[in-house]
Amino acid sequence: MPDSSTPLTAPDAALLALRPALSITSLDAADTVGSFLHLTLRPVLKLQNQRLLLVVADFVQDHHIPFRGANATEQQRMVLELLTRNTKLRYTIIGLMVGMFTTPELAFYREHRAELNRRLLELAVRRVQDQTPEVAQLLTPA
Repeated sequence: MPDSSTPLTAPDAALLALRPALSITSLDAADTVGSFLHLTLRPVLKLQNQRLLLVVADFVQDHHIPFRGANATEQQRMVLELLTRNTKLRYTIIGLMVGMFTTPELAFYREHRAELNRRLLELAVRRVQDQTPEVAQLLTPA
C-alpha cells in the first residue's frame, strides 16, 4: 500500500478529494492487496461507476450484442462473458480505473498488477451485473 509518510502532490490530493467516502468496517494491514482493494479500488470503482456503465453499453452497442431484448439473467450472463473474455474491454476498464490512482497507489499497483487486475475486474463484473437495467437504458435506440 502507498507510503503514508510521502507528501501528496497537488494532482494526487485532487484525485483523493474526488473519491466518495465508503464506510469500511475492517481493514487488513495497510500494505496488503486487501487493504488496497478497500481503500482504493472500491472508491475508484464507485467514482467511475457511470463511466464504467457507459463503456460497457458502448461496447455492447458497437458489437451488436442483443442486450436490450434479453432477460435480466441473460444480461448478467452476457456481462460476465464480455468482461471475462474480451481483452480489449477488460483493458479499457482497467485503464479507466488505474487512471484515477495517485502516484503512490500506482507504484503499489505496479508491484501487484496481476492480483489487483483480477480483483478489479471481479468488482467491475459484479457492479455492472447489478446494474444491467442501467446499461440497457444507456444503449441508444437502433
